Amino acid sequence: MARPVIAIVGRPNVGKSTLFNKLVGERISIVDDTPGVTRDRIYAKVEWLDKTADIIDTGGIEPYSDDIILQQMRRQAELAIAASDVIIFVTDIKSGVVATDEEVATMLVKSGKPVVLCVNKCDKIGEPQPEFYEFYNLGLGDPIQVSSVHGYGTGDLLEEVFSHIPESAWEEDDGTVINVAVIGKPNVGKSSLINKIVGEERCIVSNIAGTTRDAIDTAVENEYGIFNFTDTAGMRKKSKVDDAIEKYSVIRAKMAIERSDVCVIMIDATQGFTEQDSKVAGLAHEAGKACIVAVNKWDAVEKDGNTMKVFQKKLEEDFSFMSYVPFVFISAKTGQRLDKLFSLIKSVANANAMRIQTGTLNDILAQATARVQPPTDKGRRLKIYYMTQASTKPPTFVCFVNSAQLFHFSYQRYLENRIRDTFGLEGTPIRFIIRERNDKG
Repeated sequence: MARPVIAIVGRPNVGKSTLFNKLVGERISIVDDTPGVTRDRIYAKVEWLDKTADIIDTGGIEPYSDDIILQQMRRQAELAIAASDVIIFVTDIKSGVVATDEEVATMLVKSGKPVVLCVNKCDKIGEPQPEFYEFYNLGLGDPIQVSSVHGYGTGDLLEEVFSHIPESAWEEDDGTVINVAVIGKPNVGKSSLINKIVGEERCIVSNIAGTTRDAIDTAVENEYGIFNFTDTAGMRKKSKVDDAIEKYSVIRAKMAIERSDVCVIMIDATQGFTEQDSKVAGLAHEAGKACIVAVNKWDAVEKDGNTMKVFQKKLEEDFSFMSYVPFVFISAKTGQRLDKLFSLIKSVANANAMRIQTGTLNDILAQATARVQPPTDKGRRLKIYYMTQASTKPPTFVCFVNSAQLFHFSYQRYLENRIRDTFGLEGTPIRFIIRERNDKG
């Protein structure tokens, strides 16, 4: 079952993201002095006295702004409030109570959810400053003074927050969760895909490239299993990443790849394959992740009876460095072939985690070497004594041979293809580790 949810809300630049990072114990949200840096809801786990909850960092709430992005940030905060069990309302002692704080407080009272009032930037230990007491005027009970930078008061804050969550909220998770990172260059429809899957405005969707700055998580459960989707910021060419915040976003996207089981590499059907698509895909390949190429906006392509076949043949050439990757042609806008996408995600995740018994593996090796003789050089032939699987994610095989130099790449590729064909390892890279033993025979 889902864990309890805690939402952190407040106006821009009061230190919500700094507090979020302090509570979860790592730098997950982007922190910058620029108001409005956190645009979407960011999820992480927070622990207190052996209990775990999900905590959401939200973009700042500006009740009366005409700015499109700020309006969408407010909408995201409202969705987080609706999904939460407890709300942490962050204010700033340095600026005191301002009109926006009062508007946000009114919104939170109307939500009917338990609210814990956090007065941030109380960096001095000891008796509260005189300004602290004006926060009682918000009508949300006793405020808690916190310094999110130094960590002062965070224990008191978590104790109060967790006191509002009933014991029955903690139930054991069942089932295996597949972590899916949705990656690609900016504006290919990553956020639109997740919104369509979830059926709610989970990520800010805008035709402004780079709208998603953080990597954000969404849990989905359906007939195919339990999935955790991470929407990542679009990765641009390094020469175009001149904004410090966007550089953080690229790092976040790379980290999302690292903690994923499956990477859905999205490309734009109306633009076709680009150099940047190759670089994004290369990151997932090098990380050893199961991969799927999702060709989005397929509904916007003029088609005849041969269009998909021709398009896929071209993609197979473009992705020749990832010959194992399957393709699916989708529309995040209409939901076309999303069932096929889920089926592929499940399949490639299983392939990436597959473990093959040593005996079975060596039977395949014997058949393969009998069919195609290992290479020779100057009268000396490669001998592969045996093979064993060292690890999964990706499947990694250790080959014990008489000469590593003789084990040419082309023969490795041949063995890889035999293993793939036998065990159906579609969508996952395969690694070989070569171990040399003295040839005594």
